[in-house]
Amino acid sequence: MSAAEDIRVTEEDRLRADLYNYLGLLLSAPANADTLTMTAGLTGDDTPLGVAINALAKIAKLSKAEGVESEFNKLFIGLGRGELLPYASYYLTGFLNEKPLAKLRQDMAARGLTRAENIYEPEDNIASLMEMMGAMIVGRFGQARDVADQKAFFNTHIGPWAGHFFTDLEAAKNSVLYAAVGQVGRVFMEIEAEGFRMSAE
Repeated sequence: MSAAEDIRVTEEDRLRADLYNYLGLLLSAPANADTLTMTAGLTGDDTPLGVAINALAKIAKLSKAEGVESEFNKLFIGLGRGELLPYASYYLTGFLNEKPLAKLRQDMAARGLTRAENIYEPEDNIASLMEMMGAMIVGRFGQARDVADQKAFFNTHIGPWAGHFFTDLEAAKNSVLYAAVGQVGRVFMEIEAEGFRMSAE
C-alpha cells in the first residue's frame, strides 16, 4: 500500500480505539472525580463486554477519588513495589527492562512512535501499550495503521500477556474499581485476539 492511500477508519475502529485509550487513561494514573463521573455514565449492552462495562459504571458511581487513588497506589506503586507489575517484560520474562522492551522500542521507532517527554515509565507499561494501540487504529500520530499492522503489533506486544495482566487485576486483593477495569480489559483483549485471528493474513 502506498503512503498516499489513506486507510478508512470505520466507526467500529473508532470505538475500539476509544476503549484502548480509555483503558490507557484508567491505568496510567488514579481516576479523578471527572473520570469517575464519566465512567459512571457508561452503558453497555448484554454482550460480555457490555456487561463488564455496566459493572464498571456501577462501581464508579459508588467510588470516591481518594479511595481510588489509594487503591491505585496499592496495586501499582506500593512501598517498594505495588501488588502488580504492569509491564510486558515482567510478564513475559519475570524481569523488568528485558528483550520485550527492546523489541517494543524498535517497533515504536519503525512506526514513528516516541515516548512522551514527561513520562518516565518504561514503554512496555500496559497503559502505554493501550494508548499506542488506540493511536495506531485511528492514526493519532500520523497514518492510521491497517489491520495487518495492528495485528502484528498486538500479537507481539499485547496479546501474549495483557489478558493475564487483566485477569490478575480482576483478582488482586487490593482491586475494587480496578477489578471491574480488569474485567473490561480481559474481555476486550479476548475480543481483539479473536478479531485478529479471524482477519485475513
